[in-house]
Amino acid sequence: MEKVRIGIIGCGGIANGKHMPSLSKLHNIEMVAFCDIVVERAEAAKSRYGAPGAAVYTDYTKLLEDKSIDVVHVLTPNRMHSTITVAALEAGKHVMCEKPMAINSAEAKNMLDAAKRTGKKLTIGYQSRHRSDSLYLKREAESGTFGDIYYAKATAIRRRAVPTWGVFLNEYEQGGGPLIDIGTHALDLTLWIMDNYKPKYCVGTTYHMLNKNSPDLQGNAWGGWDPDKFTVEDSAFGFVVMENGATIHLEASWALNTLDVREAVTSVCGTLAGADMNDGVRINGVRNGRQYVFKPSFSAGGVAFNDGDTGEAPEVREARLWIDAVINDKPTVVLPEQAFCVTQILEGIYKSAASGTAYHF
Repeated sequence: MEKVRIGIIGCGGIANGKHMPSLSKLHNIEMVAFCDIVVERAEAAKSRYGAPGAAVYTDYTKLLEDKSIDVVHVLTPNRMHSTITVAALEAGKHVMCEKPMAINSAEAKNMLDAAKRTGKKLTIGYQSRHRSDSLYLKREAESGTFGDIYYAKATAIRRRAVPTWGVFLNEYEQGGGPLIDIGTHALDLTLWIMDNYKPKYCVGTTYHMLNKNSPDLQGNAWGGWDPDKFTVEDSAFGFVVMENGATIHLEASWALNTLDVREAVTSVCGTLAGADMNDGVRINGVRNGRQYVFKPSFSAGGVAFNDGDTGEAPEVREARLWIDAVINDKPTVVLPEQAFCVTQILEGIYKSAASGTAYHF
């Protein structure tokens, strides 16, 4: 195909903040259709990013009727991810769906089955894999640096950064709060570094401790929230045991009284070495009878006009490799089976928190 023709379904924050700007940097695509339930948002997206003659819709099913569209990006609230993705796959489109894959594993399984049934490509927007530090740790893991990884920590902790726009605080639309929003990135990154997608059981807790705070106790980075509309958890924590005995500690919060603030990072501990992202990338181990800490540099340095990280922005690399997979029929970086496992674990943590007992997969 000369240029991949893309339809955008959902023209809100994630579309404008990540997907459309990233796609616009590629020479081999054109955005030819924009859909949003608020027509002004779709019109604005068309005006800024649309190819000549691009169409605007308020009904995604009408967009899917356009047989000239090759790829659809599903960028809606979480509740509609599965429904729209399955419909798009069955309409003959390849699909990039924003994270999380779905609000539960049953809906994620529907997406997975539809991709297999139609033979179309499906991937999920976990752009943290495309960061320089993440790629470096993945290469180290694949080369055997860590040995067998048997303990890991997936972290997505904010002190006070509750997203107060859109439907982030709406449990019905999103399926959850920080666990499904930012915890999902940390968990995906951790499972990917470990290359372990077989969970056995988990124990989880969720908290609604700070979401009902009065304005004078909020101190939020993005302005105060309405306690009556904050229906999701403000923090969630999980302990996951994998079939091979490895364990993962997952922590996610939008509002927590802590100074240990890190987001979408992982720490791994293996039989030969360990690593974390607490201060850049740090790899620790023992060599020749001595403990060591190795900290690789990601700065180009020494060249006045090209200082710093030489890689693409993670979201641009994600878009480029996704389109390359479509054009050249390559495997996607994020396989739908991997994203399905992330959704399984997130759902397990929520179910364990609700029941007060362990959840078995």
